[in-house]
Amino acid sequence: MHIGIIGAGGIGAAIARALSANGIPATLANSRGPESLAALAAELPGITAGSVEQAAQADLVFLAVPWSKIPAAIGRLGDWHGRIVVDANNPIEAPAFRPVELGGRASSAVIADLLPGARLVKAFNHLQPSLLAGDPQAEGGRRVLFLSGEDAAAKAEVAKLIGQLGFFALDLGGVQAGRMQQFPGGPLPALNLVKFG
Repeated sequence: MHIGIIGAGGIGAAIARALSANGIPATLANSRGPESLAALAAELPGITAGSVEQAAQADLVFLAVPWSKIPAAIGRLGDWHGRIVVDANNPIEAPAFRPVELGGRASSAVIADLLPGARLVKAFNHLQPSLLAGDPQAEGGRRVLFLSGEDAAAKAEVAKLIGQLGFFALDLGGVQAGRMQQFPGGPLPALNLVKFG
């Protein structure tokens, strides 16, 4: 399975580091172009700098872009034809950290509307970048990563990848259940939980 990452800020770079550390190749992209990612890609074996269009063609694509920039980042990509998109975003406006008004909707439902044909899974959005990129083993257990979404097969693929990275995948349920893991508003963001046994 080819993996793409759209967004190379704190979360996108942390995901790239975690993939590289586990020997999983990926294409990393941002709005400034591959040249701006050359130094980061050079220090991460298996990570290739590419265009947003190249990253979006992967079988599984992480979307890790500041909330207000998401429409511009993905607006020209067209239909996703069943590819999996991992929504690693939270509905906040940086740097003020003001919550975005979603009219009571889950943030992934809003994102899904921008990704026709994608199989959306919310994950990788609740831990700080340093924990995502760091050692998933903690105190004799594995750090927990939450996931949610409506497509069971897509969630199974994301859960498998989470396991390959050394984390423990905990499925919360559908899109509405994913509100528990979104920041702000949910009770689970920033919780550094560990699964033992």
